[in-house]
Amino acid sequence: MLKKNYTEVTEFILLGMTDRADLQPVLFVVFLVIYLITVVGNVGMILLIRTDSKLQTPMYFFLSHLSFVDLCYTTNVTPQMLVHFLCKKKTISFLGCFIQFDFFIALVIVDYYMLTVMAYDHYMAICKPLLYASKMSQGVCLSLVAAPYTYGFANGLAQTILMLRLSFCGPNEINPFYCADPPLLVLACSDTYVKETATFMVAGSNLTCSLTIILISYIVIFPAILRIRFAEGRQKAFSTCGSHLTAVSVFYGTPFRMYLRPPSETSVEEGKILAVFYIFLSPMLNPLIYSLRNKDVKKAMMRMIQENIFAK
Repeated sequence: MLKKNYTEVTEFILLGMTDRADLQPVLFVVFLVIYLITVVGNVGMILLIRTDSKLQTPMYFFLSHLSFVDLCYTTNVTPQMLVHFLCKKKTISFLGCFIQFDFFIALVIVDYYMLTVMAYDHYMAICKPLLYASKMSQGVCLSLVAAPYTYGFANGLAQTILMLRLSFCGPNEINPFYCADPPLLVLACSDTYVKETATFMVAGSNLTCSLTIILISYIVIFPAILRIRFAEGRQKAFSTCGSHLTAVSVFYGTPFRMYLRPPSETSVEEGKILAVFYIFLSPMLNPLIYSLRNKDVKKAMMRMIQENIFAK
């Protein structure tokens, strides 16, 4: 039961990665380097795809949006965390916390379904090559990109409204370094059953649905790749699918463990470690995965470098 006499929380204290003062500067440098690599990698990927004529295909169109979502996703959390490494007052306003919460939920879901759309694109390209041009027209591609954004932000708004219906009357210390479901639910001083149930259902359904579509796509794709007569074609198809599956493995590995169980102090502590992987490492690794394993991207990078050198 909610107490009658209580003080509404107006700000939250983000405890961060660690309370050891001697580690704060070290962590600042580490995460600043990770963030800079993430920004350079994803912005570079977007610019490369938008400017190189040979990358004007549906697959790279979807990849550019994956890079954009990854960039927004990590930027939603990282800058404020970097500031908190260097200052004593590690607070975030009530409004700021819920804005971060909204974007966090929305962008996670957008990322799930952007990876799902990419799996569908690979399915069409490999299993239905004669129909690919007509089935993956510009209008279809735009619709496939718009759907994850619309659905993701609608979910984020719905989850935020449910969270705002809870009362927060202290304590106001958020154990990890960002505003998300488990740590906020632990702090709520009103009944969280509805919100916990909604979190479990939304997280479970979106994780399961998107991953199932991806897995079914690849169950059909792999036999089709083996039927390709030319070794070079098979190698290119395996390389493209391998990059996507690597990105899927990195991003999907941790949310299952983090969200599909009731919030507790233990789950929050584990979530702090797990969050590092999919908030920081996944957005940083995706451009590297797609550039190092993709010959088209590497050739486009070489063309861009050569054009810049000769232009001078």
